[in-house]
Amino acid sequence: MAKAYWIAFYHSISDPDAMARYAELARPAVESGGGRFIARGMPSKVYEAGKEQRVVMIEFDSVEQAIAAHDSAAYKEALDAMGVAAIRDMRIVEAM
Repeated sequence: MAKAYWIAFYHSISDPDAMARYAELARPAVESGGGRFIARGMPSKVYEAGKEQRVVMIEFDSVEQAIAAHDSAAYKEALDAMGVAAIRDMRIVEAM
């Protein structure tokens, strides 16, 4: 079974306090769902059409595990805390 990755790109953050509340809830929700944070922060260097924006990458043992963690009640609580504090896009990508 191939591993999977959540990759989130934060286009903007308008409410740092709400993001802090989200982070407090999201980390345990993701980790209890089997996720392992492997990269988090601003890029060291961008190329081509890359943007200077926050990126988070989380590894899971499978696509199914990643989807289940995202769709869990605990992660929904984190998303509710974030509300509209950030504009981001997120992808779940299966490893090769």
